[in-house]
Amino acid sequence: MSDRITDPALPASASTPASNPASTPAATHRALPAATRRRARYATMALFFIAGMMYASWGVHVPTVRDKFHLSAAMLSYALFAVAGGSIAAMTTIGGWIARVGSRRACLAGGLTMSVCGALILVVPYYWMLLVVLALFGIGMATLDVSMNAEASAVEEAVGKPIMSALHGMFSLGGMAGAAIGGALLARGLAPALHLFLASALAALVLWVSCPFVLPHVPHATHGEHAKTGNRWRTPALWALGGIALIALIAEGAMYDWATVYMRDVVIATPALASAAYAAFSGGMAVARFAGDAVRARFGAPQLVLASASLACAGMIGALLLPYSFTALTGFTLMGLGLANMMPVLFAAAARVKGIHAAEGLAHVAGIAYFGLLFGPVVIGAITQVTNLTVGLAVVALCAALVAFAGPKVLRRLGI
Repeated sequence: MSDRITDPALPASASTPASNPASTPAATHRALPAATRRRARYATMALFFIAGMMYASWGVHVPTVRDKFHLSAAMLSYALFAVAGGSIAAMTTIGGWIARVGSRRACLAGGLTMSVCGALILVVPYYWMLLVVLALFGIGMATLDVSMNAEASAVEEAVGKPIMSALHGMFSLGGMAGAAIGGALLARGLAPALHLFLASALAALVLWVSCPFVLPHVPHATHGEHAKTGNRWRTPALWALGGIALIALIAEGAMYDWATVYMRDVVIATPALASAAYAAFSGGMAVARFAGDAVRARFGAPQLVLASASLACAGMIGALLLPYSFTALTGFTLMGLGLANMMPVLFAAAARVKGIHAAEGLAHVAGIAYFGLLFGPVVIGAITQVTNLTVGLAVVALCAALVAFAGPKVLRRLGI
């Protein structure tokens, strides 16, 4: 499936951007018919949804993998690291490839790799095969992640208004749906391997149907000579955005892994109430992402980051200072509301750094940021081991405060 197509409804001057130095991918996509841009938006929403669904479907089966292969805690951690390691390794290398082939082909390649490997996770007979499959699963997820965010940036430019947060909201909805449906099917006795096969088949079908409607690829050379020679490794703006994203994901990763533990060990909540911590945080994330685009359009990205990070900091401080069930759950909800739009805004900014292709900018920032998601919970655990969990989670409030302080400055400097 080639990305280098000419839309029959596209004016001739726009369909061959390389022949027009004044042409840009954004201008070319805005010249497409409204129906084409609308279909591209819906297709991108579908891609985000199935990415979230597949990630959650895999997450549901972490205990299943442990039991099937009789893994110790250390061996299970290696399996989890295989996914993260594959993702990070891919993000350091795939940006240039996506820039050359376009997000349509990259979404299809990454998504199908993710789907095939997802179906194989509980089928392979040996542990070493599991590690290989999980690493490839991570590579596929990362390829789909970067390419669909590059596509989201292009669609945002084409429709002329912010939509990135809502698209990330579709990822959250996909995750919630994948976890809920997977849990219900397993409770009814569906074989785990069959569940992963069905989820993977659905993802592959959605990919195959959606990818033809992704925006046509426009060679990025139309951005001029600087775009040809720009080096993302030497671009301070990308390192600054990546650093802020890293700090934000340290906080986000810690909430996913430690919020329930805090409710159980510090608040002394019942198991059912303790599990509500994850739901409160995830629910806040989903709600804020669907509201984030309107706020960004009205007040701007720097103001959204400042308000969101400040809200997250206040929520975490409240949960730590008042360790009671209601106040803790309220604080975790505020954390979700506050952290929800960090990645959509920072990814949208990374896709607009001058002289760098959107996919390369996104891959660079995402690659840095995902180290935070990987190592953040470990850092919190180390601090907790030396002190206590309240002090450990104070790092989360500090991270939110740092994002509130530095994030708006970086975005204003970039003219975002």
